[in-house]
Amino acid sequence: MISRTMIVLFSVFALAACQDEQAKVTPDAVAMTQEALGHYCQMNLTEHEGPKAQIHLARLKHPIWFSQVRDAIAFTRLPEETDEISAIYVSDMAKAADWADPGIDNWIDATRAWFVIGSKISGGMGAPEVIPFGDEAAAKAFAANNGGQIVRLAGIPDDYVLAPVDVSGQHSDYKLAGTQKTGFSGGQAAQ
Repeated sequence: MISRTMIVLFSVFALAACQDEQAKVTPDAVAMTQEALGHYCQMNLTEHEGPKAQIHLARLKHPIWFSQVRDAIAFTRLPEETDEISAIYVSDMAKAADWADPGIDNWIDATRAWFVIGSKISGGMGAPEVIPFGDEAAAKAFAANNGGQIVRLAGIPDDYVLAPVDVSGQHSDYKLAGTQKTGFSGGQAAQ
């Protein structure tokens, strides 16, 4: 016969397992507000053009924000950043109004995004950018107009996001698919 102690112990372990599963629920992306500050620069994200990123850490209630997607990817690869990451969201530039306005709530899980690296477009802080798209066709169209190669998150080389860069020269002569220099079609292929 099962003792009362065994039943209590089983119940405690079952409850603990349920709490572990609840703790690992992926948080939703948070809309970017005027109060969102870049983790490294402590500057307002809305003051910088280009895609943004947010990382949710298990120990924090609110995400940490990044002025460039490149910086968020670098954060995940630094050995001193040991916090458990619950989610990484990046701006889906296929849904952005334009480069200057990447959107406040068009986030995509970074593990599902297609990224263009090595293009002639600089990010909001002047460094080479990792430009995210929600679909491969939009990434291909962007790369056709601006150069670069298309990779998934795991394919972004460490050196691309961790190596020092010269930010003295800004790229401004960009053209996004189907637009003029100042326009933006979210990377959609030109008709």
